[in-house]
Amino acid sequence: MLTILGFAMIATFLVLIMTKKMSPIAALVLIPALFCVAVGQGAQLGDYVIEGVGNLAPTAAMLMFAIVYFGVMIDVGLFDPIVRGILKFCRADPMRIVVGTAVLAAIVSLDGDGSTTFMITVSAMYPLYKRLKMSLVVMTGVAATANGVMNTLPWGGPTARAATALKLDASEIFVPMIPALAMGLLAVFVLAYVLGLRERKRLGMLTLDEALAREPEQETVSTGGGGTGAGRAAGEDRLVKRTSAGGTGTAAGTGTDADPADEADDDDFQGLDPNRSTLRPKLYWFNAGLTAALLTAMIMELMPIPVLFLLGAALALTVNFPHMPDQRARIAAHADNVLNVSGMVFAAAVFTGVLTGTGMVENMADWVVGAVPDAMGPHMAIVTGLLSLPLTYFMSNDGFYFGVLPVLAEAGAAHGVSPLEIARASLAGQALHMSSPLVPAVYVLVGMAKVEFGDHTRFTVKWAILTSLVVLAAGVLFGIM
Repeated sequence: MLTILGFAMIATFLVLIMTKKMSPIAALVLIPALFCVAVGQGAQLGDYVIEGVGNLAPTAAMLMFAIVYFGVMIDVGLFDPIVRGILKFCRADPMRIVVGTAVLAAIVSLDGDGSTTFMITVSAMYPLYKRLKMSLVVMTGVAATANGVMNTLPWGGPTARAATALKLDASEIFVPMIPALAMGLLAVFVLAYVLGLRERKRLGMLTLDEALAREPEQETVSTGGGGTGAGRAAGEDRLVKRTSAGGTGTAAGTGTDADPADEADDDDFQGLDPNRSTLRPKLYWFNAGLTAALLTAMIMELMPIPVLFLLGAALALTVNFPHMPDQRARIAAHADNVLNVSGMVFAAAVFTGVLTGTGMVENMADWVVGAVPDAMGPHMAIVTGLLSLPLTYFMSNDGFYFGVLPVLAEAGAAHGVSPLEIARASLAGQALHMSSPLVPAVYVLVGMAKVEFGDHTRFTVKWAILTSLVVLAAGVLFGIM
């Protein structure tokens, strides 16, 4: 019964947010609360939620101060040279812009933190997408998929979890996987190239001067498949043009009638203004050094990441904006992102708390593992890779790697499959995992890009699954798993 209710709860949540019947925050809170009562454990709901909040509180703190820190770095001009370099490379060509998005996301992902990657990528690329009326879900989809492949770095999380759960050395898992992961990253670049060609065909190719001369009167969001509204068939791409009048052409894209104030904000958005008052050119190398030191400390795990970002944000504010009114203004400027993301994290704590506390996750994992035929035993590495796609999407990485992976490894060992092969195969699903509703960083991505989570999901999932399958197939082809 718990297995059925667990899958039903996840399915209900996804259907409601993808059809935009509920906001992600409301669905993350109300759906698990109702199912907790349905399984007869309503009296324990408070305990489950408190436990979930306790587990995710460090993540929420990290995201809050990371947003403030990188927001300040963007304000003071640390990333302006990157934006100028991308502008020079892209030349207002949609294909180059999408490929540039993938390259930038992959490079920044070397720090091992998804929220950092998405903040920098969106801050650099959003002005280009908006100015050229490009599809914003192309940007979020490509960035999330690239980050998912790079998330397998030893300091990114999944590899360390797999090593810990199976008592293996992380380098023994990761190093042989490099060729397969390189093929996955190549698949992302090819995907970006194809999507960029599609955008170029739709929009044409402009010179940089023509692009800058355009007025941002409307914003276009392309989504693939599903949904209701304008009567589009499932699987058909849709375009939504949001105009300054405050409405949308269909029920896709942003999905709701826009508030006039929001539209005014969008129309006033001009990207990284080279003449903005918050620039601190004399402190450029201080800020670059501080950021490099912060990322180095994160990779070396000198201190917990939330503490590092807390200290970094406080130092960045104090040095760059020594006057209290200026500090309050910078904090207020990024308050919307902080509130939206931290609120989403704590809402997700209800969902994960109920899934874990009621025993749904354990029952679902046992059912999935038990459903694997004995004849597939010698191929448990491939089975693990395939299972990693849905399980890491519907479960947290902790739940999968510490709860399910040891069971899969034990089943594989009974048929002569080494734990190393199982551990490597378990990384295949990370390209899809980064768009899971249980990953806090994805809310940073869609929030800053002003994209509905349901639109991002509809567009990205199919491409992320394809990328994950490329990684798995390459691993099998190269004899890694």
